[in-house]
Amino acid sequence: MLQAIEQINNVVNNFIWGVPAMICIIGVGLYLSIRTRFLQIRKFPYAMRVTLGRMRKKKEASDGALTPFQAVCTALAATVGTGNVAGVAGAIAIGGPGAVFWMWMSALLGMCTKFSEVTLAVHFREKNADGELVGGPMYYIKNGLKKNWIWLAYLFSAFGVLTVFGTGNATQVNTITTAIDSALYNYNLLSEEATPVFNLILGIILAVLIALILIGGIKRIGQVTEKLVPFMAIIYIILAVGVVLINFRTIPAVFGAIFEGAFNPAAVTGGAVGSFFMSMKKGVSRGIFSNEAGLGTGSIAHACADTRKPVKQGFFGIFEVFVDTIVICTLTALVILCSGVPVGYGEAAGAELTINGFTSVYGGWVSIFTAVAMCCFAFSTIIGWGLYGTRCIEFLFGSRANKPFMIVYSLVAIVGATMNLGLMWSIAETFNGLMVIPNLIAVFLLSGVVVKMVKEYFEGEGKEKYL
Repeated sequence: MLQAIEQINNVVNNFIWGVPAMICIIGVGLYLSIRTRFLQIRKFPYAMRVTLGRMRKKKEASDGALTPFQAVCTALAATVGTGNVAGVAGAIAIGGPGAVFWMWMSALLGMCTKFSEVTLAVHFREKNADGELVGGPMYYIKNGLKKNWIWLAYLFSAFGVLTVFGTGNATQVNTITTAIDSALYNYNLLSEEATPVFNLILGIILAVLIALILIGGIKRIGQVTEKLVPFMAIIYIILAVGVVLINFRTIPAVFGAIFEGAFNPAAVTGGAVGSFFMSMKKGVSRGIFSNEAGLGTGSIAHACADTRKPVKQGFFGIFEVFVDTIVICTLTALVILCSGVPVGYGEAAGAELTINGFTSVYGGWVSIFTAVAMCCFAFSTIIGWGLYGTRCIEFLFGSRANKPFMIVYSLVAIVGATMNLGLMWSIAETFNGLMVIPNLIAVFLLSGVVVKMVKEYFEGEGKEKYL
């Protein structure tokens, strides 16, 4: 039975994350970029000024809402995860250094896609029975398209509910336990015999913490993410920049390898990665998977923002993709390539390759800091996806289903801490990809609304110099 499930999942997964899907994601991103006259490039400095300016403003959100800063932190909490550490390493190992170039290209188009998703989510959101602001792909499908498209909204929500237990929870908890176990092994503080019981205890503790945060409502989620996300990002960025600066002499050669490897990977990898297409595929898919542009999930958090300006909130979408992919994913790539750690091109690799890059420069003690960063990355992802799952289940069954879902979602942490999750990860990844289809159809059909709002914004408020 399990073998049959695995075979079916592999077929669907290879299609979803294969050429057709990537063409659709890139195609919609390019279409939106052309229709907005490459807003993400033309207005990039303006978007950064607006987002950073609004993030600095200290204000309390109204009941049932998040501040704009909390909204972006919650969205970043879900996107900045272990994939930024392990996924980039895997992309470089299979696709060569050139994969980094294609990761940048996907991010460039992804900025416009995510801008559009966030703008639509704020514009078409509603208030639920509890007085909380709710929105996202299911709501801009419901409120922005004709009634005969409502099935797309239910399809997105169903895929979302199925995805969160694996992508958002179990696999992330497994990463936390693995990181803590490894750090304790290094200092002989944990034996292999005691590991199963220790992991069970960790799983129970995490389940309780997740439940307390999620059941506390949107306010508590925002309070946690606004503290956790900046902390984890700053730690990781400082450590990564240190590796690059210490190995600054290698920077020109590394960038040379990235640009040459993008079009001629065999010349850089010694023939281990000979396919131009493989390099492009790994880079594009890694970019998509890291920033979630096209998935529509980040817009669910932004729909909770206490703002009446959809386009202004949309600029946070540009900011998110920039931070997640251009900054954090690029730094991960540079840690690996600048440090000079051996890369087995053509062979699968994960977080251990990135960690080797850090330890080769700082020594073994840095494994403690990388473990802390990994735990923060993973836990923040759990909280972010918990919100996404709650909104999806609410759309399907009403707000009465929220608390039962939160309890079940929290308990899944125990499964993640104690079980082998190879198949679950693969299935979750498939459902994650399936969410792309209804979302991209909706964003494509509603592109005219985005263009209209952008035009109106820059004819009005956007004309004025932002202070």
